[in-house]
Formats: sequence, C-alpha cells, structure tokens
Amino acid sequence: MEYVRKLMDRVSVEGVKIELLNTAYGNGDTFFARLDPRTLFLWYLYFGIAPWFIHNEVLLLGMFLFMVVTTILSRVSPLIILILCLGLMSQVGYLFIVSWLFSGGGEAILPLLKLTMKLSVISMASITAFCSMDPERLSDGLLRIGVPKQVSFGIAYGYRMLPSLVEEYHHIFLSFRLRGVAPQRHGMLYWRSIVYFLKIAVLSFYPLILSIAKRTRTTVEALEAKGFSYAYHSPEVKRIKLSYMRFTMRDAVFLVVSGLYVMMLYVLAAQISI
Repeated sequence: MEYVRKLMDRVSVEGVKIELLNTAYGNGDTFFARLDPRTLFLWYLYFGIAPWFIHNEVLLLGMFLFMVVTTILSRVSPLIILILCLGLMSQVGYLFIVSWLFSGGGEAILPLLKLTMKLSVISMASITAFCSMDPERLSDGLLRIGVPKQVSFGIAYGYRMLPSLVEEYHHIFLSFRLRGVAPQRHGMLYWRSIVYFLKIAVLSFYPLILSIAKRTRTTVEALEAKGFSYAYHSPEVKRIKLSYMRFTMRDAVFLVVSGLYVMMLYVLAAQISI
C-alpha cells in the first residue's frame, strides 16, 4: 500500500507540475548538462534522424543500448519515462491489432519490433538532448545556430509557462466540478461518469485559451516596455548574451566517443546477421 500511495502522489497534478519543473531545471549537474548546446544538437542530429534509414537489427540494437545508457546518465524524470513507455506500447499495440485484423499474422511481429526500436532510439535521444538543457540554454543554443529570435524565445517561454498552465487547467477543471452536477448514477462500467468528466475536461480548455491570450499580451507589453525588440535585434546584445557558450575538451571527447561507438556498430553489423 505504501508503494501505491507514493505512485498516487506522483500522478497528482502537483506531482506532475513538480516533475515538469525538475525536467526543465533539475538536471543542471549531469554530464550532458555541462556540454555546449550545439554539441547536443549535433549529436541529436544523427541519433534523431539516422534510425529512420537504418534497417539492420544489430545496428539498431546497439544504438538502443547506447540510448538507454545516455537516458540513465541524464537522470530523466520517471514521469517522462512512463509517458514514453505508454506511447510506445500503445503505438505498437495499435499497429499489431490493425495488422492482425488484415491477416498480418505472426510475420508482422519482427517489423513491428524493428519499428519500436527505431522509435525508442529517436525518443530517448530526444529526451537525453532536450531534458539536459534548461529553457535558457535551449533558447541560447537555438539562437546561436541561427534559429529566428522569435522562435527561440517562444520555445523558452512555452517551456517556462507549461507548469503554470497545468496548474491553471487543474483549477478550471475543479471550478467546473464545483459548479456542475455530477450524474446520480454511474451507469454500466461508469459510462455516465466517464462522459461527465470528459465533457468537463474539454470545456476546461476554453477558459484556459483565453487566459493564455491575456497572459501573453501582458508579457509582450512588459517585455516591450523593457526594450525587448531593440535588444533582440542588437548584434552587441546578442554577442554578450551568448558569450558564455564555447566548445571544450569535454564536448570533443563526447562526440569522438559517440562516433567511435557508431563506427564499431557498423563493423559488427557487417559481420553479424540476425
């Protein structure tokens, strides 16, 4: 019962908000967090795209094991891992059911496993790269590689606002429950209660959208009052803002080790066939 109680505490709205904050700001002392954001972008450029074009099982398995190690070292939140596992299982389960309905049979299992491995590698690479950068470093890294200023600021702003939006959505949902009337009878398999809560969940988005629009307008006015647009278009301000970013020996070693590991996998894949 103690484990169940801890699990329920983690899946509460407050627990979700804390996990999001830990994901955004709580990994600052890991090895990946000390790397330059451009190094992580370059590393992700391969492991986030290459698996789509790789069909060798040995190579995919080696990349999968490497991603498991990097995910553990980046100390990703258990909530993110749980969402990843549920997403992969639902995706593969859905495809297997569709294949079975269209007479796919057991021969569809191997391609589905290969697809799952590709999705796992790409997902864990994304988690490792982007959970290791706080919103400020992510925004600066995007700005440094030439992403438009509005895009880099928008990503950082959304990253910062997400926990607040989750809490506000929860408050709106509770206010609907206080003012509404719950079904007197649950119905078979609680279908009346399920429909009631689903309706409230959808209706809660409308006040949230209006609140986001109002909050965004207030933020824009406050930023413009401080000269935000002028600062973002000034090359001198950009140079000072990004002056802390530089490649170090740690970045070079990380990229070299990753490259050597991938080369070793290609050699093994050429000698071993499954």
